[in-house]
Amino acid sequence: MPQALEEETRTLGRTLDPLTDLEDKVLTGEIPGLDRLRLVPVPLVPEIRLYLADDAIVWWARMEAEAGTKLVAPFWASAWVGGQALARYILDNPEVADGRRVLDLASGSGLAAIAAGIAGAASVTANDIDPYAIAAVALNARRNGVYVHGSLGDILHEDGGDADLVLAGDVLYSSSMAELVLPFLRRVVARGGEVLIGDPGRGHLPDDGVKVLATYPTTTTSAFSDAQIEEVHVLSLL
Repeated sequence: MPQALEEETRTLGRTLDPLTDLEDKVLTGEIPGLDRLRLVPVPLVPEIRLYLADDAIVWWARMEAEAGTKLVAPFWASAWVGGQALARYILDNPEVADGRRVLDLASGSGLAAIAAGIAGAASVTANDIDPYAIAAVALNARRNGVYVHGSLGDILHEDGGDADLVLAGDVLYSSSMAELVLPFLRRVVARGGEVLIGDPGRGHLPDDGVKVLATYPTTTTSAFSDAQIEEVHVLSLL
């Protein structure tokens, strides 16, 4: 287990390997269980199958009970619609990622990152602050036949490094998150990088400086999301 991941998980009072822990919780056969991970096709991107929780809230409760402490909400255990839209757009327009260095910010399940890998990206990095998200990305990428490098930690004070393309799916879900994320994304653009945002219209996009590239009808699959979402947009930050 990478040292950063090991140090992060020591805070739970015991040393865990998140990847091994998730593998142990994958649903096999027809055994029922809302606190298990099931391999399912993604609604907007059925070409990609992810290990997701049937009920992320139940999953979260089980994980906290096992750890004996509060844990980060398992946003990676659902396929957020912003990530679905980015993945759909990339697979339909593979030249967007082909041959490029791609960074998926707040990657969660790794859906958009996996799509970039399938589209022929030269390299793909999935960043998240949750060690279990990094483990989920590894599990899901392996299942879909691509390699995605996991990056654990907060990188919002940086500018995306050498990434040619930064993907940001459903990261603007609150005004406080938008205040943190938008300066990072603008620094990426300022240094010559490209930013694609997947957003279902929660009202936290900037008033100008964005261009809508695609719109998809959708229904939410996230226990943490607004069930009334009916469409999701892919936008370029200018």
